[in-house]
This record gives sequence, C-alpha cells and structure tokens, in this order.
Amino acid sequence: MNGYEALRRDCAWIDLSARGKIRVTGEDRARLLHAMTTNQIQGLADGSGVYAFFLSAQGRILGDAVIYCLNESLLLDTEPETRGKIYAHLDKYVIADDVTLADESELWAEIGVEGAGSREAMKAMGAPLPDREYATEDWGGRLVARVSSTGMVGFRVFAPVREKDALVKQLTEQGVPEADAAAARTVRIENGKPRYGEEISERYLVQETGQLYGVHFSKGCYLGQEIVERVRSRAQIHRRLAAVRVSGVQAPEAGTKLQLEGKDAGEIVSAVYSPALGEIAAMAYVRTEVEDRRPEMTVSGSGAPARLAEASSG
Repeated sequence: MNGYEALRRDCAWIDLSARGKIRVTGEDRARLLHAMTTNQIQGLADGSGVYAFFLSAQGRILGDAVIYCLNESLLLDTEPETRGKIYAHLDKYVIADDVTLADESELWAEIGVEGAGSREAMKAMGAPLPDREYATEDWGGRLVARVSSTGMVGFRVFAPVREKDALVKQLTEQGVPEADAAAARTVRIENGKPRYGEEISERYLVQETGQLYGVHFSKGCYLGQEIVERVRSRAQIHRRLAAVRVSGVQAPEAGTKLQLEGKDAGEIVSAVYSPALGEIAAMAYVRTEVEDRRPEMTVSGSGAPARLAEASSG
C-alpha cells in the first residue's frame, strides 16, 4: 500500500520536521501571546493547546500556529514559511515584557501519524494518546499532540532530532508507511483542510478562510481585533474558502477563475487530481452569494464543470 492509499484507508507517517518550533518562556509569555493572537491563550491549562492566527493591525493574516501550553513555556508549531516571520513579528513587540523567544526548529524532529488507524499504530508503539484536539502528553522526553495536517484523525510526535531515525524505525516496524509531501497534500485538499502558505495568506481576512475555530470572539483586545470585530458585526465578507470538485484529470493552476453565467464566481487557490474521487479536488475562494446557492460553475479557460463540496473543518 502506498502512502496515499495508507492515509485514506489506514494510516501513514508524514515528515513535518521542516515546520517551525518557537518556544516562548518568561512570566509574561501568556499575556504577550494573548495580545498577539486571535485565540484565548491566558488561562490555558498545562497539556492543552489552541489553533490561532497572527494578524496585522489591518486584520490581514500574517501566519498561524498551534500553540501548546507546556508547564513553564508555550510552544508555537508553525508552517515552514512563517517560522522566521512569526519570530520577528513577536520579537518586535517584546519590549519591557518578561518574555524570551527561542527558535528550536532545528532541535526537534516532527512526525505526523495520520489516518483512521493512527490510534492503533500509536498504541502499538506504547505512545500516550491525548484525549482532545490540540492536547499533549509527555512520552519519555518526546511530546505527543493530537493534531492533524491532512484533516484525517491524527497525532504529531515531537522528538529530539537524534531520535528521529529510531522513531521512524518504530513506525516502520508497526507496518506504517511514509506518505510523502505530494500524497499528504492530495489528502489534505480532498478533505478541504487549508494550509497557510497555499490557501491562506496575507491576502485574506480571518472570516474569509472559514477557520473560525482559530478565533475567540469574546476575548480581550489583540492586534487586528478591531477589523475582525468590524467584519463580524457588519457581516462584510464577499468570498469564503470552500472545497470544490472539478470534472477532469488536469488540475487547474492557482489563480484560475470559476465562472457562473459568464461572470467570475470564485478563484481556485489549490487543486490536485484525486485518484480516489476520480476527479479534481480543489479549494477556492467563492463569492458568498454563489456559495449560498451552490450552483454548478465552470472553470475559466477549460469550461470544465465545477461544483461545491462539503469541506472538513480541521
């Protein structure tokens, strides 16, 4: 069974070691991150975590992260593209705060174990299983988090770099194959699971992404909150990220328009041919009035039929 099939049918491991790992320590760590992100950070219990966005003062999305509360520190798990960007963004706002930032990206291997059989595979290795989304458990110097990059059931293991080969060997001995980046991306897009750097960028507002589990709408003030609240109160969004299915085998490029009755109805931001579906899975920012009606659209240029599909919400 190849990595793609394993992810869909059972489970596979994914090398996520290129992701950024930023550790935040000091007495003011929770207060700072609470003021810099869209989710509730103050009051997080040890062993819990949240997904959150980092915004500019104009409400544009600078990046995202899963933030884990670990005893005397908070660990930010970010996309590879935003590792330096988020570090620099936070560092700019550390003035008189008792906060220390440390980029530990090169110190930790990061392996995802994802798919319907991931629980059994982790149990077979003697790993603890966190009981809720973004929760963590210590595994003898390793850290296990309940989080998925593909929209499947998933866990993430952070291990010292020197233990990476041993961890991969454990998985291999349990019959868990590797899913490469292309396989993981295909499954992720099939499941409508967006990633910062591809479907999400500074071009978009939080509400347009639809990932509102990353926003706490009644928390205290944070950078960019004024725009988020203005959009919420006035319902001022004209497009929203949606999962789309396109007939055919040739995936359209990012930026290709979706059309309805001769007018632009949306824009594709990612697309891939899905062997399991026998058609193209895509994600696109679709005009809200079109999304509400859910009509059949066409792809600009090719004329291929396109329709909205149900997206998983991460």
